[in-house]
Amino acid sequence: MSKNQLKTFNNIPLSVLDLAPIAEGSDASQSFKESVELAQHVERWGFNRFWLAEHHNMPGIASSATSVLISHIAGKTNHIRVGSGGVMLPNHATLVIAEQFGTLESLFPGRIDLGLGRAPGSDQATAYALRRTLNMGPNDFPMQVNELQDYFAKEPVSRVKAVPGQGLDIPIWLLGSSDFSARLAAQKGLYFSFASHFAPAYTIPALKLYRDNFQASETLQKPYAMVGVNVIAAETDEKARYLASSHQLQFLNIRKGLATKLQPPIDNIDEVWSPMERAAVEQSLDPRTTIIGSPDTVKRGLEAFQEATEADEMIISSQIYHLEDRLRSYEIVAELMD
Repeated sequence: MSKNQLKTFNNIPLSVLDLAPIAEGSDASQSFKESVELAQHVERWGFNRFWLAEHHNMPGIASSATSVLISHIAGKTNHIRVGSGGVMLPNHATLVIAEQFGTLESLFPGRIDLGLGRAPGSDQATAYALRRTLNMGPNDFPMQVNELQDYFAKEPVSRVKAVPGQGLDIPIWLLGSSDFSARLAAQKGLYFSFASHFAPAYTIPALKLYRDNFQASETLQKPYAMVGVNVIAAETDEKARYLASSHQLQFLNIRKGLATKLQPPIDNIDEVWSPMERAAVEQSLDPRTTIIGSPDTVKRGLEAFQEATEADEMIISSQIYHLEDRLRSYEIVAELMD
């Protein structure tokens, strides 16, 4: 499939957010092999971009060295855009990220996205282990974004140059689950991606804030918003609900403070969680942004969410235990595309 064979759903592109899950009984090496296979399949099926997210100290997610994994995936694919969804900028020296993504863009020209988050992607102890100091935090995020943009400029203000990095056109996305990054992306005229797949209640207000306050820039003349969606698709609603129990267990264990790998699906999750725990999980995995079901159910859910958000693009996460079921879920979504 060539570059110009990108497919769309209701005239917007669909992309993939891969959390590089480590399944119970498996390891990071196997996770990376499965991420490569997934990326190669979704590239053939016409998805637009393949993003990986930075998490730390989480036994069920293997993408902690996000830039390294992006390089691995880009090297095993041909044209799909590969990027971060996102790099947690407060964890890093800005120059290092500029050099890493300058290197990636030099290796894979025109294929790299730099999505930035302001959360640590970890707990405080892990954040300290990453930084050796907690003096730099989320409130410094706007300053760091300014620094990154300067490192990528053709004529940087800083005496320190990012090599490679300087003068390269690397799209910067601001990621958010609240109004902070929506406001900053609007102010700076940048691409915006909202984490509606785990913060559904704030989706519409954040998108409205971004669009209402958007200021055109050299990067972007009009707002461009992407929203996250969980999709667990299977041949029947019943099978999809069964597969979705792995994702629900992941959120339940996080709520309980349990660090676990991705668990296999179970027949009846109501035997595992209390009514209060179920309500808490479903608050994050809202049916509007966690779409579980057959092809018809998924189609209706995606159409309804796009209509509600007027999103320019949707990025889909599918936390499914078995690779073959994960591939089939994305294949079903691809079959709904033009």
